[in-house]
Amino acid sequence: MKKYILAIDQGTSSTKSIIFNEKGDAVAKGHADLHTHYFDNGFVEQNPESIYQNVLDSVSLCIKDFEKKGFNIEEIASCGISNQRETFILWDKSGKPLSPAIVWACKRSIEICQRLINDGQNDIIKQKTGLIIDPYFSATKLLWLLENDADLKAKLDCGEVYFGTVDCWLLWKMTNGQSFKTDYTNAHRTLLFNIHTLEWDKEILKLWGLEKLKLPEVCASSTEFGVWSWELILKGSPEFKIPNSELPIHSLIGDSHAATFGEGCFESGTAKVTLGTGSSIMMNIGAKPVNSANGMLTTICWSTESRIDFALEGAIVACGSTIEWVKNELGFFKDVAETENMALSVNDNAGVYLVPAFSGLGAPHWQMNRKASIEGMTFGTTKNHIVRAALESIPYQIKDVITAMQKDMDGELKSISVNGGLTRNGFVIRLLSDLLTLPLQKQSNPDVSALGAAYLAGIKSGVFESIEQLKKLNTAKTEVISPNKNNKIVEKGYEGWLRIIAK
Repeated sequence: MKKYILAIDQGTSSTKSIIFNEKGDAVAKGHADLHTHYFDNGFVEQNPESIYQNVLDSVSLCIKDFEKKGFNIEEIASCGISNQRETFILWDKSGKPLSPAIVWACKRSIEICQRLINDGQNDIIKQKTGLIIDPYFSATKLLWLLENDADLKAKLDCGEVYFGTVDCWLLWKMTNGQSFKTDYTNAHRTLLFNIHTLEWDKEILKLWGLEKLKLPEVCASSTEFGVWSWELILKGSPEFKIPNSELPIHSLIGDSHAATFGEGCFESGTAKVTLGTGSSIMMNIGAKPVNSANGMLTTICWSTESRIDFALEGAIVACGSTIEWVKNELGFFKDVAETENMALSVNDNAGVYLVPAFSGLGAPHWQMNRKASIEGMTFGTTKNHIVRAALESIPYQIKDVITAMQKDMDGELKSISVNGGLTRNGFVIRLLSDLLTLPLQKQSNPDVSALGAAYLAGIKSGVFESIEQLKKLNTAKTEVISPNKNNKIVEKGYEGWLRIIAK
């Protein structure tokens, strides 16, 4: 029986390839860095062909590691892909790119977004898509390209422009143009997909003059997407014996959604928090979308052929970046690992708060013009108080988002899983658990996006039997951080935070 899954996690700065076994354990890995062009005017681009080559390089390294350990590549049952969201590529029917890959972080469409909002379009977009008009999402940057490239616009008018997010582009390349598909999570992040009908929205396409854009078929995250020939995969690697079979591609999913599935958010009221440079929080809300009245985005969480789950999503702008700023600009410590003991060396924050609005405040406040500040200092304030205030700002912001999500769904949070670099900071994790009065689940596997893609591919290929089995696998790999529900210092600290934020 084939019992391995190849998972490809194609990110903004690199591609990780990981082979998982039937227990969800990583048995081989490969990694390849990807170059991104950051321009002075806020444009962010990648080379579409380089993205695919980056995947090939990463997979080749992973396969070498797999075979070196004595495994047989013929036992790999299928492949799953998680990808950087919102980044998109345009190409023609021959597969030739018609533009650079426009990366999610690109800000070229700020003026277009403002124009659309001034035209009163934001309400209809939010009602249909669950999202807001913002440069973050793909479509407004596509409009910029069409307004600034007459040749591209002419090709669009002739119905010659193919559009896809990174997963779709990779699938096209892997199948030599035989498969033009994407999944619900990636389609949704374009601003062109109706979250209620689960179809490309004809009214939005017409409104923005995109009726002749060639759009991919939209499928569940776990299904038959096509096959990838081993000859293509191992091209340029003569040391490998090419298997006679082909490798089925059985999952495509956006990376944050893949992490949510990998973390085991399988039912309404379960959530994941990624603690990275910023923080991505996603809560499963079940089988129906809920339009947020509290500053959240509504998105498609994940899907199989038999079910679709929706989610509320909130993004915190400054998380780990706050701690890096204190380190680099204030010089209070040399290693982030020092901050835990520094925070614990004082009894509380002594009324000191750091509001990390370095690029404004994100969800649920959306105070994008607010500036960062340190509040409540006296002559008794030490650097340890400021470090503690910086660390405390992270759980406080997460609590703000979780509270808004609970209001939207009118229900309780059942469980929360945490991942990312800052989960190594015991002070932050214990404070978050105490503040939410909930146990936090922390997996031993750090590559949860790749794991989510592997789980979804494995369900389709039969390596994994069911979501119930995945629950058991996750439980066996999870550390639980239990809350101290009598922690009055946390309650008092958060009350002070709310007062500062409300100023």
